[in-house]
Amino acid sequence: MTSMSMRSAWHSGAERVGAFHNRHPRVGPVIFTASAVYFFAQIAVAWVFTPSYSLVGNTISDLGNTACSSSLCSPRHVWMNVAFIYLGAVMIVGSTLLYHEFRKKGGTEQNAAFVGFLLMALGGVGTIIVGTFPENTVSFMHITGAGMAIGGGNLGIFILGAVITVPESMRRYMLLFSTTSITAIILFASHRYFGIGEGSMERIAAYPETLWLITFGLFIWRFHPEEPFPIRRK
Repeated sequence: MTSMSMRSAWHSGAERVGAFHNRHPRVGPVIFTASAVYFFAQIAVAWVFTPSYSLVGNTISDLGNTACSSSLCSPRHVWMNVAFIYLGAVMIVGSTLLYHEFRKKGGTEQNAAFVGFLLMALGGVGTIIVGTFPENTVSFMHITGAGMAIGGGNLGIFILGAVITVPESMRRYMLLFSTTSITAIILFASHRYFGIGEGSMERIAAYPETLWLITFGLFIWRFHPEEPFPIRRK
């Protein structure tokens, strides 16, 4: 396939996605908001984890560990790994659709939306890798996926928060918590937990991103198509 035909195919695909979003503007926000299922999955899996699951001492990935020993056993590890893959799919599909909310704005805002949602989609790919390669299998792939999921996704949130038109409170949330998450994942990777435990540090890195998916989905749901976006104060 030539580069021209590839560009034509990409443009055609983008137009079809845009047309679908215009016909069904609620689908993208609903998909982002549905990431809440990820938290319920963790509760269900941690419920039967042995020995007792610790939010401070155990990582999220421990729930998807496929091995079973006296020190760590997650009987519902399949549920957790499916939840990772599900969350990744939510990030990819939701980002693809919600980008079209900003496509018509043009200029810097459209470009920022493209880059931001692309990074979020790549973060979704990373999350799928995490679920496909549990921590006790191919360690390199699991770690790479986690880095893509948290690092890429939060960088996307930061870019979106810095440029697109959103309420001031949401903009500050996006900038503050994406920066905090990126800092926390660097500390987690460096094994620096400052007394709060590796589980706590990982959650500081990972949870704000998923919470943003939910809140941003609700925001878009609220202001499209009945009302215009609230204008950000300068």
